[in-house]
Amino acid sequence: MKDKIFNSKLILLIPAYWACLFDEIITIINQSDEYWKGDLSKANEGNPIGAFFMANHTSGLYIICGVWLILIAIIGYKLSNRKLKIFALFVLIAHSFGASTWLSQYYGFWYAIIFILINSILFIEFENLYEKRVHEK
Repeated sequence: MKDKIFNSKLILLIPAYWACLFDEIITIINQSDEYWKGDLSKANEGNPIGAFFMANHTSGLYIICGVWLILIAIIGYKLSNRKLKIFALFVLIAHSFGASTWLSQYYGFWYAIIFILINSILFIEFENLYEKRVHEK
């Protein structure tokens, strides 16, 4: 299975998935106790789509996250090489930004900077693997 993933064009989405999952997890962790006890007005989310789902049910965040993770794979699979790179970078940057707002607010500026640095390194490394795969074909 590992070889199948590394030989797939979807390898370029791994850093995007990492940032997305990190953003989703830090969003879940930093919701107030009141929100988890059912006070949906306490939902804390900057993305209006996520905020809408969270304001309607405590499992709304899980639903939209699951749908988004599936959509990332479907969209990534359908895109050509150049468009796939743009999409992967877009998802990575968007979720790095989202997670960095939580990191800087609750954990400090340097945690956000380190997170963004790690994501930048991950993108370059996986993009190199992706390019190697493209040139071997």
